[in-house]
Amino acid sequence: MIDLRLKIDPLPIVEPLVIRLRNEPQNYQTEHDAVLVDTEGTRLEYDYNGFSFGLHRQDDENFDGDVILALPGQRIAHRLIRSKSPHNTFLVTEQCDQLCVMCSQPPKKHHADLFSQFAVAASLAPLNATIGISGGEPLLHKERLFSMVETVASTRPDIRFHILSNGQHFVTEDIARLVAMGTERILWGIPIYAADRLTHDRIVGKDGAFQNLQRGLGILIKAGSSIELRTVVMQQNKDRLSDLANFLFTRLSCIDVWAIMQMERIGYGRMNWATSFHDSSTDFTQIAKAIDMSAARGISIALYNFPLCSVPPQYREFALSTISDWKQKYLDICERCGSRAACGGFFEWYSHKEGFAGLGAL
Repeated sequence: MIDLRLKIDPLPIVEPLVIRLRNEPQNYQTEHDAVLVDTEGTRLEYDYNGFSFGLHRQDDENFDGDVILALPGQRIAHRLIRSKSPHNTFLVTEQCDQLCVMCSQPPKKHHADLFSQFAVAASLAPLNATIGISGGEPLLHKERLFSMVETVASTRPDIRFHILSNGQHFVTEDIARLVAMGTERILWGIPIYAADRLTHDRIVGKDGAFQNLQRGLGILIKAGSSIELRTVVMQQNKDRLSDLANFLFTRLSCIDVWAIMQMERIGYGRMNWATSFHDSSTDFTQIAKAIDMSAARGISIALYNFPLCSVPPQYREFALSTISDWKQKYLDICERCGSRAACGGFFEWYSHKEGFAGLGAL
């Protein structure tokens, strides 16, 4: 697991500060760049606009081009962008209006508004980067979110966003703004867990969620937005996947992709693991039916968070390497697997004692 928090010497700041780390002076490009001037053991010293600060590393990792966020009074900086990684996500809020039984990021009441800092960080990202936006529920702060995207788009039109949202906070008046932001610039990752109101609402812990979701998806479709629908497979909905496949084909066939996902064993997911986790390595039947139905009808399908050896051979082409590298691990059985390079592996918090029972090296 890669630590996204870096130890730094305290900085004399009163406002959050975004800094891009540079190894060479010739790479200095903006007022936000800090140049490496000295290395002593595990301490790296940087010059930032005339004053120095120290960053402490645990190994020989290269931070050139990485973007960090330093907060007043803290000895820890948050590593917002790793320049060599395609997996960079901004957690813009921990507030949420749902209580999903498998939530990996349980909601909190407090919100720290750092959208301005996130906009700066995105503007410092490598060329053609895609940045994930997650929460909580980002659209609880819709105006700030939209403004951030618009700010970045005005200076870095090459940057793309993958925004995870429950899709319930769009209104008709948003359509013009969604179009203006660029429908190809944003891929909206929207969860849908069943084709019936009762099952979906029960999973997300919110009455009326399914109705609001349908309205929100209708607005995104009218705007021509790019949409990735996401369905976490659980004991609560595994037998309803075929119904959901039919629903998507008849009602939402214009989506870009349907992502069928395995659970993360963290947060509420860990708390409810025994009653929610579905072992797809021993029973892939309902998932296979949903894939067959959708693929035959031209719906693009992807399996997220499924180790390759948990998927029957004829369906492994759908299993993408999707687990972010900072929270990814492999098991002992992976050492002798010939497909490891193409496999996403496991979440750092996966426990084989409570996980897939039908795994084996390929």
